[in-house]
Amino acid sequence: MATIQWFPGHMTRAKRQIQEKLKLIDLAIELLDARVPLSSRNPMIDEILMNKPRLVLLNKADLADPSVTREWVQYFAGIGIEALPIDCVSGEGVRAIPERAKHALKDKIEKQLSKGMNPRAVRALIVGIPNVGKSTLINRLAGKHIAATGDKPGVTKGQQWIKAGGDLELLDTPGILWPKFEDQQVGYKLAAIGSISDQILQVEDVAYHAIRFLIAGYPGELQQRYELDELPSGQSEPNAFVDVMERIGRKRGCLQSGGTINLEKASMVILRDLRGGKLGRISLESPNQMQYMTSTLDG
Repeated sequence: MATIQWFPGHMTRAKRQIQEKLKLIDLAIELLDARVPLSSRNPMIDEILMNKPRLVLLNKADLADPSVTREWVQYFAGIGIEALPIDCVSGEGVRAIPERAKHALKDKIEKQLSKGMNPRAVRALIVGIPNVGKSTLINRLAGKHIAATGDKPGVTKGQQWIKAGGDLELLDTPGILWPKFEDQQVGYKLAAIGSISDQILQVEDVAYHAIRFLIAGYPGELQQRYELDELPSGQSEPNAFVDVMERIGRKRGCLQSGGTINLEKASMVILRDLRGGKLGRISLESPNQMQYMTSTLDG
């Protein structure tokens, strides 16, 4: 596959705008997808934010494997970053964010209090890749519909300050992807969960890699959802994974003239099921399995 590159002009502007706003913020709230926390971390953000205090939110935790999410919380704690699993849609975990934000600035707030100063509301910058749920989170925190939302990347195009109660003020930013993915598996994982537009990559390629991820990590869930008798091993030849896609397509009626399988339709069935949680709570990477999964998928 060719190197995935997706860096529209509004993302270049967003990077510059974030750099210009840094002096106004106390804290960076980094919103990640709980199903792919490492792959949905933008390394460009580390460069932009430098030493700003950080709070990581693992969004869409309702779609992720809960045991793996706990591993990610421990992983981030190990590198000195507090991580909080949340679900922006239901609001699960969202109420804890203002208090966690203040906790991340505990030292600064204590210094202000020791000087007799009354700390103002925490000013936080919300950053994350496209379609990770930033606008939905802001609307939840603000208690009303303020930020534009959508089910595809690129909905948020500007910046705005938003009050979220008396203790928190938020600066929304457009989602930013880095210019290219050195690790192609990162690109496929993001495409599989819908963070890269389906118009950027061939859906058949994305579904093929999703099938490989699922066979490596969740074979039982894959078999149960599509009533598959058996699955190939993670080390099988590529045709074996295509065969799985075709079997799924046949069971879901993705047929075309001559009785052959329409792989594009079958691929969309697989991706919609994965994104919508129909396969169960799936995590495509974990701290303990990253090396194993990568070696398996590259094999």
